[in-house]
Amino acid sequence: MIHKISTISSIIQNELNYIPNQILTVDSHAQTMSQWKKSALIKKYKISTSRYGIGNKENSFCTPPGIHFIVQKIGDDAPPGRIFRSRIDTGVNWHPGMNEENLILTRILRLKGLQTGINSGPGIDSFERYIYIHGTNHEDLIGTPMSHGCICMKNDDIIELFDSVKEGTVVYID
Repeated sequence: MIHKISTISSIIQNELNYIPNQILTVDSHAQTMSQWKKSALIKKYKISTSRYGIGNKENSFCTPPGIHFIVQKIGDDAPPGRIFRSRIDTGVNWHPGMNEENLILTRILRLKGLQTGINSGPGIDSFERYIYIHGTNHEDLIGTPMSHGCICMKNDDIIELFDSVKEGTVVYID
């Protein structure tokens, strides 16, 4: 994995002229996300990617591959379980009696693709597809593919991650 981190850093340096201090790597096969500072593993989280697999097409509901960055952080100071719709805090907290599809809860880290033709551009744009890292009401399914394209985390985990990353943090999805 350290070789992969080095490769990702080189691509980013070539495309953006900087070396990222921190990288998040998403392993869709293992359903994990690792947080790296330089080449040191800081934390590993169980996550869930799309139940439809990895892909980049608009309306595919797949999780997009490749190099992204966090372009927007939404939900700072919202309580765990807060429901967001269209990136807006609804003021309503999810509770176990609500039987809804996978909801966007607690925090949102909105992603923007960095690779034209892979996750950026017409018909495949991660930003236009509203791809996020976010909390979910289906924490019991974390570790299995279950989303509609986003990367879902347990609510306590998304709070911890949200507080430890900045806008501009690189996210590599494989």
